Amino acid sequence: MTDKREKRTVRIGTRKSDLAVIQTRLVAEAIEAACPQVQTELVTRQTMGDRILDKPLLEFGGKGVFVSEFEQGLADGSIDLAVHSAKDMPMELGEGMAILAVPPREDPRDVLVTRPDTVLSGKSRIVIGTSSPRRVVQIQELGPKLWPEAEICCEMLRGNVNTRLRKLAEGGYDGIILAAAGLKRLGFLQEDGSFCSFQGDGRTFCCQYLDCETFIPAGGQGILAAEGREDDREMREICRQMEDPKARICLETERKVLRLLNAGCHEPIGVYSRIAGEEIELSGICGRGGIIRRTRRKGPVSQAGELAEQAAAELSGETGWEQAESELPGETERRG
Repeated sequence: MTDKREKRTVRIGTRKSDLAVIQTRLVAEAIEAACPQVQTELVTRQTMGDRILDKPLLEFGGKGVFVSEFEQGLADGSIDLAVHSAKDMPMELGEGMAILAVPPREDPRDVLVTRPDTVLSGKSRIVIGTSSPRRVVQIQELGPKLWPEAEICCEMLRGNVNTRLRKLAEGGYDGIILAAAGLKRLGFLQEDGSFCSFQGDGRTFCCQYLDCETFIPAGGQGILAAEGREDDREMREICRQMEDPKARICLETERKVLRLLNAGCHEPIGVYSRIAGEEIELSGICGRGGIIRRTRRKGPVSQAGELAEQAAAELSGETGWEQAESELPGETERRG
């Protein structure tokens, strides 16, 4: 006999941008593929962070402006899940909320995007568009190696990916820095490698990948997080079907470093981890107070929490931890 039972509808909250909707559909499709008895429905909302684009996030609430409205929806039952870019989530979730699922990680790297006719070599002044202090600190550190004699100037850039690409195309910047994961999920990046060209917003752009050890990503970059009510056992079971254990460990490790550093929403701090076999490698950068500190550690996956504590201590300038063998001598602290 045919099972005529009605399917369970799972309402998933998402921001309205093209990228947010695409990311949420990826989660929705994973849920429906793993749970045939479930159908999903996207519930779009415009957050304060989407409405206010002429100010840095720090001025009106930080990362929480992308999350709090969905947490309210979870609390009042108007949605069952909310999908976020993990790097946009605050360190402390709302009361009774939890990350119920962490799908596989997409490319965590940043990319430097330029117009095809832009030649940065030989310029005396290069304007880079970004509102991320983490990216500002690192591009100003990397800039003299890429473009000797050039002054690197960073100017605020906010908005969705298409908006940022449009502003670049209009000539407001020599280059902008974006996350590879977003460009790939939007279908803009079709090739991999150090340099490539891609189509975005009806225009062609060029990009240079920045490796994660040299240009450290934001904690959780490339990772999606499905947030729900902590006590919702049904959603936990549904979400369990799309969980990636390695991505979960990396996200928890990176978020622990940020939590120990009491990292605010808008600080020059990056942290990235990856699992290779039975070991986890952890890299971090902190540019507080004009001093750039880096850390690089490796150890058993079972000791990820301890490595996070050691990395946070190094990045904060505390003493008491021995340097990891893999750390480059003289690279722990550098005056910016």
